[in-house]
Amino acid sequence: MKNAKVRLEAAVLFWVVFALGVTFGALGNRVWNQRVAGERAAISAKPAHGQVMQDLMKTLAPLTPAQQERIDAVIDDTRAQWQELEASRDGQREAIRQQCRANIRATLTPDQQVKFDEFMKRLDEQRKREAEKQH
Repeated sequence: MKNAKVRLEAAVLFWVVFALGVTFGALGNRVWNQRVAGERAAISAKPAHGQVMQDLMKTLAPLTPAQQERIDAVIDDTRAQWQELEASRDGQREAIRQQCRANIRATLTPDQQVKFDEFMKRLDEQRKREAEKQH
């Protein structure tokens, strides 16, 4: 009887320590990722490419106001082209994402589909919040 009680206490103690380890490990991982990601974001913050080009042109030679105006127009036009390219890629990315989800849903049972849809909704909301933070 005493042996069974000791085993029970050992098992309970084992699971308590295991649960604490998982909890503190997850918490530590989250804090670490936030700090490391935050530092990387700060490091990668750099001036816009157009501003770099304008600064470079100013250091190469003094520009007339007409030249500066023309260069600004070229940079603005190029920026618009890049944004258009990114927008088309976003559309393609979304089409691929939706096709993937449809293929996964086709494999799931109706109960699993409901849970999958709920999960995808939360994921989309999170993605939207992160995109708003970046802009």
